Amino acid sequence: MKEQNSINFERIAQAIGYLKDNFKEQPNLDEVAEKVNLSPFHFQKLFTDWAGVSPKKFVQFLTIEHAKKLLADTSSTLFNTAHDAGLSGTGRLHDLFITIEGMTPGEYKNGGENLSINYSFSQTPFGSILAASTAKGICHLAFADTEADALIVLKNKFPNAAYTVATDSYQTEALYAFLDGSSSANALKLHLKGTAFQLKVWQALLNIPSGNLVTYGGLAKIIDSPKASRAVGTAVGDNPVAFIIPCHRVIQSTGVMGNYHWGSSRKAAMIGWESAKAQL
Repeated sequence: MKEQNSINFERIAQAIGYLKDNFKEQPNLDEVAEKVNLSPFHFQKLFTDWAGVSPKKFVQFLTIEHAKKLLADTSSTLFNTAHDAGLSGTGRLHDLFITIEGMTPGEYKNGGENLSINYSFSQTPFGSILAASTAKGICHLAFADTEADALIVLKNKFPNAAYTVATDSYQTEALYAFLDGSSSANALKLHLKGTAFQLKVWQALLNIPSGNLVTYGGLAKIIDSPKASRAVGTAVGDNPVAFIIPCHRVIQSTGVMGNYHWGSSRKAAMIGWESAKAQL
């Protein structure tokens, strides 16, 4: 078994290296499977088991990361970006961004231009938090150990938006969740951008009751992707709305709490606080 696992690892490492070197050619399943001496069916299954995503999705991730770097250059047009990324045209670039990023290439390139964002800092039982909202709802909620650093993270996320220091009704409603440990996020207006997979994971998190915990594998099963624990972990880590979307309720299968974007000590405190509230 160990020998077979070692062989499989070498095959996946070889496949990943090949895809990284050749993603601009948009290699198909048959081509990559042949490189590692497997049938397309077995390669698809093996790659998905090890990487958490299909070979096609992995190529899409590589392609879009390359495209994002190109779009960061203001002189790069959508047509040139699509061509350099190995795509047949701007239509495929548009579809890829909608699928992976939840926004158009133009929206990504302009960095939130014409978007008005209110933001404010508030105190919670777990420290200061930065809440930001648009006309559609909460777009960002993050613990702020230092206000200056937290604001930089927000503005890097939407570099061309117009910012106003203001507390609005969306932010006030979001902060109610810190009063009794209950999450009102299913009723709260959220303005989030993410892939279909990310949104699916975040929605599943909203259904984990306060005081309860779930493993990454358990969360993967909830969204009917039992072999995608790694991809689920990445989506959990990309959660843009702290506490409201309760990524702190996800732990490792061993019972270890694991890492947390805003600090493992804070995660432990939140889990304990919610558990105590649930027993009242």
